[in-house]
Amino acid sequence: MAHLFHLAVSATAPLVLAVVMLSGITQAIRADEPTRRLYAYIGTFSSPLKDVLPTQVDLPPGNGRGIHIFEVDRTNGILKPNGIYELGTSPSCLCVNSARTRLYSANETDRVGDNKHGSINTYSIDATTGQLTLLSSVESGGAGPTYVSMHPSGKWLFVANYFGGSVASFPIKEDGNLGAAVCLINDDGAIGPTRAASAPPGSFAFSGHDRTHAHMIQSDPSGQFVLHVDLGLDKIFINRFDQSSGLLTPNDPPFVELPAGDGPRHFHFHPNGKWFYSVQEEGSTVAVYDYNSTAGTLHHRQTISTLPPGYAGSNFCSEILVSPDGRFVYAGNRLYDSIAMYAVGEDGLLNYIGEEWTRGNYPRSFSLDPTGSYLYCCNQRADNVAMFHVDKQSGKLHFSGHFTAVGNPSHVVCVDFASP
Repeated sequence: MAHLFHLAVSATAPLVLAVVMLSGITQAIRADEPTRRLYAYIGTFSSPLKDVLPTQVDLPPGNGRGIHIFEVDRTNGILKPNGIYELGTSPSCLCVNSARTRLYSANETDRVGDNKHGSINTYSIDATTGQLTLLSSVESGGAGPTYVSMHPSGKWLFVANYFGGSVASFPIKEDGNLGAAVCLINDDGAIGPTRAASAPPGSFAFSGHDRTHAHMIQSDPSGQFVLHVDLGLDKIFINRFDQSSGLLTPNDPPFVELPAGDGPRHFHFHPNGKWFYSVQEEGSTVAVYDYNSTAGTLHHRQTISTLPPGYAGSNFCSEILVSPDGRFVYAGNRLYDSIAMYAVGEDGLLNYIGEEWTRGNYPRSFSLDPTGSYLYCCNQRADNVAMFHVDKQSGKLHFSGHFTAVGNPSHVVCVDFASP
């Protein structure tokens, strides 16, 4: 009997071993699962702007509650609520470091000190839960910080202060916290007219041509130059960047000018680093430039409308985004409430291929998930984020039928803990 029992065990040993190994692998996968999650963080307007300029056109009622946190379902892109970091100072723009350990927010309605500056917060990110912990806060160097971005080295953070008309650079310490600003530039020049040169017929679009308004700042892919736009001055400024000191110095030439009153708002580099796309808030156009990364210069080649032929009336452009593969460009329209879609030619020039309704009013910005398969549109006045499927062959957007309720959404960033 003992001999027979031994034979039975021997015969089943491979199966038992396989089960044990599979169990071990499953447990290992489950143990690693929290670090492979995909989170989305949505910045909002979480308090009303009370002491604003009379020209401010998009006064937020403050329906947001701070930074809204979601876990993203990788199979369908749907956002699942995962908590809120309560914050009443309108963290309207967010950025994350490459290590996915720190998140930074520009707090647009904060009023710090006698000069009523805004602030920038630093948070740690819990890879297991996605939750945020506030580590520190620094003054932004001006009023109304509306944009934050990180230098490719990960050692510097840049901010554009919209109401302050200034930009600044901040050192990022080893622990991820920010030091005080080491460079602050106040934009200066002649303010553009209240009527945009390129605006559609009958437009009353007027928002930023009352004073200087720095709206976006970002390094070029090489890290040698930092560009920023001033909506009120109708200029794209180009500065050389000293990576050791953090100082910004005017390039030669120091800027390019857009048509009077058009109001550059945001820009995006093509993945090849050679083409540059700027969207104009009041002119409702996209301007296409060749970019020389050695000299830090822009050469204008095309201007194309964000609106369909025959449109008349007012419109304010918002966001511009180049697809990860560089084949398509998307530009947002507020009031007309659409996303214009363009195909990128072999020479970098754009061909208008259609539009998609945003399913909500006043789309402030939109972002892609890490795969480029889903686009999330922040409909500021509709208090929702609408999700679209991206057809990677045609570039067209198709509404998924899915909305996420978020009060006054402003900006979406995704953090993927499965990526290297």
